[in-house]
Amino acid sequence: MKPKPSNAKSSAKAPAEQVVKNIRRQTRRHFSAEDKIRIVLDGLRGDDSIAELCRREGIAQSLYYTWSKEFMEAGKRRLAGDTARAATTDEVKDLRREARDLKECVADLTLENRLLKKSMIADGGGAARQVCGARKWLPAPT
Repeated sequence: MKPKPSNAKSSAKAPAEQVVKNIRRQTRRHFSAEDKIRIVLDGLRGDDSIAELCRREGIAQSLYYTWSKEFMEAGKRRLAGDTARAATTDEVKDLRREARDLKECVADLTLENRLLKKSMIADGGGAARQVCGARKWLPAPT
């Protein structure tokens, strides 16, 4: 009897797929803010060289320097007091409610304005005299 051929293609394919998955996983790596701060502070301490730190953490040196620059700029802004105070959720809710109410008011006034204009055109301007009562709405004397 002939021995069954082993499924060489599928067994070779599995490790290749695993390698591709690992590469994708490494290229799509995201760091939390805490990790970034930890790495930047490790670099600022100077215990190891930046190159060694980046090798250990698996990041490019350019990425480290980008994080370091952002870290320093944020600290500078914070110390200078340039940052805006973060609004609380209650303040945000109140502001959104107020904005919604104001938008409704604008919509009501716009509708009323259009109706008045239409009635003024239909009545030949008489409705405007009755509603507004202002001299500027009256036609110029002839």
